[in-house]
Amino acid sequence: MTYIPHGTAASGPWDVEITPEAASWTYAGLRVVDLADRPVELSTGEEEMLVLPLAGACDLVADGLRLSLTGRPSVFSGPTDFAYLPIDARVTITGRGRIALPAARATRRFPIRYGPADAVPVEIRGAGQATRQVNNFCSPEAFDCDKLVAVEVITPGGNWSSYPPHKHDTPSEHEAVLEEIYYFEGGPGYQRVYGTHETLAEVSAGDVVLVPHGYHGPSMAAPGYDLYYLNVLAGPADKRSMAFSDDPRHAWIRDSWADQPVDPRLGGVS
Repeated sequence: MTYIPHGTAASGPWDVEITPEAASWTYAGLRVVDLADRPVELSTGEEEMLVLPLAGACDLVADGLRLSLTGRPSVFSGPTDFAYLPIDARVTITGRGRIALPAARATRRFPIRYGPADAVPVEIRGAGQATRQVNNFCSPEAFDCDKLVAVEVITPGGNWSSYPPHKHDTPSEHEAVLEEIYYFEGGPGYQRVYGTHETLAEVSAGDVVLVPHGYHGPSMAAPGYDLYYLNVLAGPADKRSMAFSDDPRHAWIRDSWADQPVDPRLGGVS
């Protein structure tokens, strides 16, 4: 695991710039920018990307096509609309607020598309103090593209997510090989990664954790502080998948949820 504190992955206009080269892997990337008065211009090159407002709104022109994203007040305000950018696209983004661009090295070119907020599948996962909300805006089942997978997770204060701990680094019919980025807002919280080595990092807004291999989880939200993370995943398989293997020592936890109520702070989401 690599823990990247807020501010240490800044480059040019980007508050966070994680490329495959910077991460010392092959596929997954992420950029985060605080938009102000000046536009941000970029070429997607070999990466397909999403434009995802974290807080605020933006307009973009991609290869001459204009799109407006309504955005949201914060990551804790529910899903947002977003845009998909293919490889080899020229893009200009204007607006105000914090904008994330999850990315993956890709080979197939898909059309530029708009993703409405009301079409984002929202899932309540777990139960009890393992209850969390997953916004599956770019999961394999929800949105079609080449390599990129991205979801958002909201963990209420005092709860655990990314739990039971799991991994996706061994190819099999039950597990996909994926590089994974965690980008955090809110907090403080804690992120554990283990298997090849043990790491436990305190995380808060703007921090990043890279997971090239090994078990990861839990993500723990400190009592009184909700925790958000954006997961960006990509790997070598032709078919996108989020398949994983639980740590067998902790897999029994899933069965325990059947007898626990869902945390009422998230129970109203359908």
